[in-house]
Amino acid sequence: MVYETQRPEETYRLGEAMGQEACPGTVYCLEGDLGVGKTVFTQGFAKGLGVGGPVNSPTFTILQQYEDGRMPLYHFDVYRIGDVEEMEEIGYEDCFYGEGVCLVEWPSLIREILPERTLWVTIEKDVEKGFDYRRITVEERKHP
Repeated sequence: MVYETQRPEETYRLGEAMGQEACPGTVYCLEGDLGVGKTVFTQGFAKGLGVGGPVNSPTFTILQQYEDGRMPLYHFDVYRIGDVEEMEEIGYEDCFYGEGVCLVEWPSLIREILPERTLWVTIEKDVEKGFDYRRITVEERKHP
């Protein structure tokens, strides 16, 4: 499925709608360059889950957990991860295969530990269509 948004508020609302439909045990992989709106999407997603507090990218902590929604939200930013073993130290398996939902920024860096089925949300800019234009592709992918 492909969505086009013209403003950050629309990207937020798409995330919110997806959060409202999210099911436990689903891993969403968020791909996109720095500054494309992964955090805006995530903030909307968290709102859709009923998370009440502020949601920020866990760039320096790798994982932020939010327990106050209708299910736990585990937000990973693995951009600064040095080795996949760091994910084991964090206890990623409990998050990926538990009763919550996961959002993983920069998923290609940990491709080998992703579940067999994941939903990929790719956010792309196209400045020819406007500064705030985003093309957001959502697709299920299977990993060997």
